[in-house]
Amino acid sequence: MDQESGGHYSHALRYAWLTSVYDPVVRWTCREARFKDELVRQAGVSPGDRVLDLGCGTATLTILVKGACPGAEVTGLDGSDQILDIARDKVGEAGAELSFVHALSYEIPFEDDSFDRVLSSFFFHHLDREDKRRTLREVCRVLRPGGELHVADWGKPPNSFFRMAFGVVQLLDGFETTRDSLQGMLPDYMKDAGLTDVAETGRVLTPLGSVSLYRAVKPAGWPP
Repeated sequence: MDQESGGHYSHALRYAWLTSVYDPVVRWTCREARFKDELVRQAGVSPGDRVLDLGCGTATLTILVKGACPGAEVTGLDGSDQILDIARDKVGEAGAELSFVHALSYEIPFEDDSFDRVLSSFFFHHLDREDKRRTLREVCRVLRPGGELHVADWGKPPNSFFRMAFGVVQLLDGFETTRDSLQGMLPDYMKDAGLTDVAETGRVLTPLGSVSLYRAVKPAGWPP
């Protein structure tokens, strides 16, 4: 695990040398196009919205959000300079107007009430339990009242077959950080952070496990 910006950063697929193959692995094993398209539709981004793609990785989701709503201001945040270099190359090829920030998810360098939407895809299962909680508190802070969090990540397997399939993910990404996914704990952490209307809105079954889509809202008067 690398040390960056005074905090811990976990590489995609756990190991730095796998970074270059991350995109094709996710594309072909996790039905990426399906769940990311659903996440973008669910988010319902409107022109003029400020959107943060948290843990943006190589910017696949970031580009999709901008393509769905060119009038939105979209920013990607990630803790890896190497990943962000790949993201910038992809954005250049796509001809999209996006900005990127190198920072950790639990130290988001934006003021309170900065964003209408925060989106995140395949990111939270890389964080240990405390960093999940810290990150969600930061998400609450930077969302505007009434702003929404939309997440796609590994969820609780619906049966033993998908539980066994998820073992491959745990071997690659680590057992400690993925344990919460197996137990379906992310919605509870969202509620603990102060988000409301927390719901699992959909599920996409993949060869490696079950991907859950979540939605939550920052209430007026946060923090309570």
